[in-house]
Amino acid sequence: MAPDIVIAVAQAGGRPDISVERVAINVDDASILDNAGLQPVDAAIVADGPAAYFSTLPIKAIVRACREQGLVAGVSQTAGTFVCNHVFYGLMHHVAERGIKAGFIHVPFLQEQAAARPDNPPSMALDDIIAGIRTAVEVTLATDTDLAEAGGATH
Repeated sequence: MAPDIVIAVAQAGGRPDISVERVAINVDDASILDNAGLQPVDAAIVADGPAAYFSTLPIKAIVRACREQGLVAGVSQTAGTFVCNHVFYGLMHHVAERGIKAGFIHVPFLQEQAAARPDNPPSMALDDIIAGIRTAVEVTLATDTDLAEAGGATH
């Protein structure tokens, strides 16, 4: 039995908010080695796949609901071109034309992680991250059509 929704989640150290990703692009272009020691450059994730997939989550409704709870959240235009984008694109390619709502959300460092770093990056309490993910699930299950309002972010 297929799920109704799939939301992939990863940490993006340096981001200050719950970042609901808008689009996954069909390219791996890594500036560093991945865990397997590979560093793909300008490589297609799926050889004959479309250039991009848009999230099928109600991204703006999720952001609004998070903000109404006092959580810091925003729409992100890109998941980058490294592992997170690879996962996001692969997910969207897999669920394409299956009627499954799917997407990707980045979360900030935990407060404990940020406190251990000398550069003092943005962070968020674990309870707030959990609340944001829970909100994303609830809003996605309850929303058929996303909001049509300004919601773009700079990352």
